Amino acid sequence: MIEPLTSNTQAILLLTAPLVAGRGEAAHDLLTLGEYNKLARILREKQKQPADLVGSDAQDLIELCAQPFGRARLDALLGRGFLLSQAAERWNARAIWVISRADSRYPKRLKTRIKEDAPPLLYGCGEIGLLEKGGLAVVGSRQVDDELISFTENVGRLSAKAHRTIISGGAKGIDRAAMQGALLADGEVAGVMADSLERAALARDNREPLMEGRLVLISPYDPAAGFNVGHAMQRNKVIYALADAGLVVTSDFEKGGTWTGAIEQLERFHFVPVFVRNGNNSGRGNAALIHHGGRPWPNPENAAELGLVLSAAMESVSAEPKQEVLSFAFREQPAAYADSAKPTGTSNVVGEATKPNSSPAEELFKTVREMLRRELVAGQTEAEIVSLLGVTKPQVKEWLARLIKEGTVEQVKKTKPVQYRAATISDRLL
Repeated sequence: MIEPLTSNTQAILLLTAPLVAGRGEAAHDLLTLGEYNKLARILREKQKQPADLVGSDAQDLIELCAQPFGRARLDALLGRGFLLSQAAERWNARAIWVISRADSRYPKRLKTRIKEDAPPLLYGCGEIGLLEKGGLAVVGSRQVDDELISFTENVGRLSAKAHRTIISGGAKGIDRAAMQGALLADGEVAGVMADSLERAALARDNREPLMEGRLVLISPYDPAAGFNVGHAMQRNKVIYALADAGLVVTSDFEKGGTWTGAIEQLERFHFVPVFVRNGNNSGRGNAALIHHGGRPWPNPENAAELGLVLSAAMESVSAEPKQEVLSFAFREQPAAYADSAKPTGTSNVVGEATKPNSSPAEELFKTVREMLRRELVAGQTEAEIVSLLGVTKPQVKEWLARLIKEGTVEQVKKTKPVQYRAATISDRLL
């Protein structure tokens, strides 16, 4: 039985989710992650919750919160109660539950590791308790040969026998091979979908493990959402954050979601140790990830060996010093990673901004740089970046010009409206 939506989750859905009317249309008025975090900060300062924005006595609170967003915009979003009831009926009919960061059932690993960048909402189907078990995150390319499929399925089987949950992205290729290997061995699996959760929840192959409590499928995005490159990139951090360790089976070199997600973990987030399949046929991308700090996969031959590998990896992470964090616009960012994480001969763009006694303006610019590296996965316009950062247009123009000059940001669409995105790892000279 699907538990009813909590009052806080209903309010967050109204503010951030497309609901039924948003399918197939651009939902420009929904609060972005950055905007929702700003609203949550205002509410916390006033010792209120999102649910306090809904109801006949909420008008004064809405007025206090409306300044950064516009009263008409908040009223329109919060007035979508009928659409929400329709969407909730649709989700319930498909056994899809919804939780928010304000709920006690929201995965603690996401709150602890991703903090305010954790998705405000998670849609899911299946046993929610699997999200708290940790496990092995297995990721890789979509287009792979039968040999890699067999290798990955075996990793899934060993994980099942070692009583370790497989966490993956549900995409064809490596993701599905890892999940299938574990499920066929009666193991447990958490799939983090970037799209089509609704379809996956109804798929015949998923029906039995879902009913048996061995499978949970989740997504930060609307259950009916189609494929989106930005969504696929952004969900990578959720996969790693739910795990105890990661394994990259195969990756393209300096492109694609697998590469981007692994580099984020190795050089920025450090949530978990990242293993990389190595050997003569592992490819250029895998070799480069090991050069960036990935650990060669020791190819355990049985469940006991796999358990030892993961236990040792978890102990090594718990023994490392905790990363310091900086805060800006209600986000917490990891400190710049050390020079030793980069190949020799590269320039230290981030390090130059972290010298002692740097000015407040430089500290702010450093944090903006880190935020835009994370957020500008797909192209965004100048207006969208202004909304994301919550600052003036002239200030954004100044920062973008500087980031383009140093190679951190690049223009991907030069005709109006111009779009910007974070440059690739090699272009940034990190």
